[in-house]
Amino acid sequence: MSHFFPDTGATTPSTEMHIQTPHNRALLGAVLDYARDRMANDQPLDFPATPAELAARVPRTITPTGLGGPEALRIFEEILAPACISTDHPGYLSFIPTAATEAATMFDLAVAACSVYGGSWLEGAGAVHAENEVLRWLAAQVGLPAGAGGVFVQGGTIGNLSALVAARFNAQSTAARNGTPVPDRWAIACSREAHSSLRSAARVMDVDLLPLDPDPSGRLTGDILRSALDAQPDGGASVCAVVATAGTTNLGIIDDLAGIGELCRERDIWFHVDGAYGLAAILVPELAPLFAGAEYADSFIVDPHKWLFTPFDACALVYRDPRVAYRTHSQHAEYLDTLEEETVWNPSDYAIQLTRRARGLPLWFSLASYGTERYRLAIESTVMTARAVAKIIRETEHLELVCDPTLSIVAFSRLGWEAADYRDWSARLLTAGTGFVTPSSHHGKPILRFAIVNPRSTLDVLVPILDTLR
Repeated sequence: MSHFFPDTGATTPSTEMHIQTPHNRALLGAVLDYARDRMANDQPLDFPATPAELAARVPRTITPTGLGGPEALRIFEEILAPACISTDHPGYLSFIPTAATEAATMFDLAVAACSVYGGSWLEGAGAVHAENEVLRWLAAQVGLPAGAGGVFVQGGTIGNLSALVAARFNAQSTAARNGTPVPDRWAIACSREAHSSLRSAARVMDVDLLPLDPDPSGRLTGDILRSALDAQPDGGASVCAVVATAGTTNLGIIDDLAGIGELCRERDIWFHVDGAYGLAAILVPELAPLFAGAEYADSFIVDPHKWLFTPFDACALVYRDPRVAYRTHSQHAEYLDTLEEETVWNPSDYAIQLTRRARGLPLWFSLASYGTERYRLAIESTVMTARAVAKIIRETEHLELVCDPTLSIVAFSRLGWEAADYRDWSARLLTAGTGFVTPSSHHGKPILRFAIVNPRSTLDVLVPILDTLR
């Protein structure tokens, strides 16, 4: 471990370059005590402060001489941290929360302490080996062949973008091999219910996005896709990738993966499955049939920091044939010559990145510690909770269920309320420290949604929140 700056706790600079000082040993203990307390005890939900409030309470912290570690830690613990909403709080039900296991959180500290570089086999062979074991396990759950592989990236946005860039490269390479014309502009097809990151990816790639209206249940189907491709002036030849969603963020809807995947195989179009939130549920035998067709994927993503109980930030990106991703993403420079060897696995060759932390290690450590069965049971428990709270909503006169939950997202409305009513209620709920439930919308109407991925978000937490809607 490299140590450069001691913590003198004083107001004058020091030239001493080693951590083995009484001050730094004390600071190490204080930081570990804070982390231990944070993990061991229930923390308040907290809520954000305004810029003016933080400006008034936080002194200037970046100074020539420094505040000293104890004072910086005090400011964080007493002022800055309470101004951040605790995403692992059982009442955090907005967006898609995170609820890391203790093992994953502890090992996230260890990864930072070890200064592991996760970009190349040369520098991080042990870490890469462990990450790859997790990626192979995920690929096997989805049904991809033994040669599948990939990399952990920052999040679903980077995962989707990296996969779609590989899809376009594959389409260009195929056209070159076959001597077929390359379209003026490539396109990506997806449902209108697909994640907003796909619009971002299309802008970054400078390609067209072909958003398709799903069926009345919100699913994109193979038949809808076939009709849309046939209706294109070029018969869909410009579509380099089709994205199906395995659990939409708003409602948890799973597209017709089998129908879409079969059509993509028929027409030789790259099939990408965005399973950032929902694909983890494939671990539950009762739910696995919902994901039939995922095995056709040329690539998929799943975010362990969502429903696989891992700290931010980790997205598993897996390719059926990683060689395509290697040819797409590997970087070449004189100083990288020593890394340009396909016989070893350099994670930086498989996504839009070069420098990377070994962000898959906390998930590896947690899986290795607890076993996959504990994961299955934890995911299953959140699905059971979602069904139970949906039943309560269905039986409550002033509440209305938007749709039966497919996975663990429960969407509903409060009869008679307008958008302003939802906003005011949400603010009161957060201020009281009871819960964090932000309004959403569906078909232009305001709704509420419980995103239940934390096993501690039980009915004991959810029912009192529903009671505030009277």
